[in-house]
Amino acid sequence: MTTTRLLLLGAGRSAASLIEYLLRHAPTEGWFLTVADANPSHLAPVLAAHSQYARAVPFDAADARVLDARVAEADVVVSMLPAALHPAVARACLRHGRHLATASYVGPEIQALHAEAEAAGLVFLMECGLDPGLDHMSAVRALADIRVRGGRVTSFKSYCGGLLAPAAEADNPWKYKFTWNPRNVVLAGQGGPARYLDRGHPRFIPYQHLFARAEPVAVPGHGDFEGYANRDSLGYRGPYGLADVPTVLRGTLRRPGYCAAWQALVSLGLTDDSTRLGNAETMSWAALVEAFLPVAKVPGLPLPLRVAYYLGLAPEGEEMGRLNWLGLFSDQHPVGHADATPAQLLERLLAHKWQLGPHDCDLVVMQHVFEYELAGRAHRRTSSLVVTGADATRTAMAQTVGLPLGMAVRRLARGEVPQRGVVIPVVPELYGPILDELAADYGIAFQEEEAGE
Repeated sequence: MTTTRLLLLGAGRSAASLIEYLLRHAPTEGWFLTVADANPSHLAPVLAAHSQYARAVPFDAADARVLDARVAEADVVVSMLPAALHPAVARACLRHGRHLATASYVGPEIQALHAEAEAAGLVFLMECGLDPGLDHMSAVRALADIRVRGGRVTSFKSYCGGLLAPAAEADNPWKYKFTWNPRNVVLAGQGGPARYLDRGHPRFIPYQHLFARAEPVAVPGHGDFEGYANRDSLGYRGPYGLADVPTVLRGTLRRPGYCAAWQALVSLGLTDDSTRLGNAETMSWAALVEAFLPVAKVPGLPLPLRVAYYLGLAPEGEEMGRLNWLGLFSDQHPVGHADATPAQLLERLLAHKWQLGPHDCDLVVMQHVFEYELAGRAHRRTSSLVVTGADATRTAMAQTVGLPLGMAVRRLARGEVPQRGVVIPVVPELYGPILDELAADYGIAFQEEEAGE
């Protein structure tokens, strides 16, 4: 059997299930896996029993020569690096004629390489994780089923969230802890207004109002959530075949109350990542929050009360309670990061306050709601996925990001992806086998509910 050389770049918090999957299938698929990570020592226990099929090597993503050398040694490159580094990885894959697979969005720089990759006979398989990834696969499969029965889709709404299992929420009034990149959470919604379609009308939500317009979302059997609109809900109208559908919305899920409290952080200016504050390392959170407020008109008024009045919040309300729990009004929690942006300081604080405990279990929730007409009647179809993690390492986030990506890599390495260039998993040859394998081997399956008028 000819050996296929797989290179995994990055082995962070979402990579555990991906690595387990690749190791599981390495002997039968004829793979040799190289895991390249900034700190590979933590991989030794994982790879110890698989030395015949895998190794870990040090890797500096900022070193172009090292990246080039690693890519040259591989047949298929799998990247779990931050999305900003993927263009450099993709260009290295082009230089050496290597296929690429990631769980990240197709950015403009990657899309610009489509024609060149296609001409070279390469596959740059993107958006094969959870969101993006499973959202595409499950939505497109359901849409195909509705259409093959003669249905005409009139509305599509889709939400996804990486959350906490109820037992892990007890010590956190935000009911949220980090299961993926903290920086992406802090900067969520920035970069332009959110846009979607509502009954044929374009809707735009500026960032400063985004979290104030969260909508309630009920997931059958799992309670109530709230969802805020993603930055661009319309980018997949073409791939999903929704060009003529009057309502299209994609959003992110949180537990009730989160969005109102996060809106308070936005209104204070604490999520801004564009301005360096020139702060000293010893600056406290109370001093920082004070710096964002107007000059006090009533001397001696306590800081929490001034914040509540400034934001128009009830001083004893839940939003203020969540802000206080973070330590924003305390002199005992120095920020400890000099000349930072507000977002960097907030990320540092939240990384401590929202750290997943060793026995905490996370929760991934995804829901699609399709409204369609069939034989003159209105129908509503709900597809819901809920996955609970086992612990802080074997998280639901790691499973739902890593397993679909591993399955996509398996098909790519086998030569079962007929498309070339930049590809996302919206074709039956990809989403069918992956969704079937997830359901059959891992119990990760969408629950479908239909209702007709």
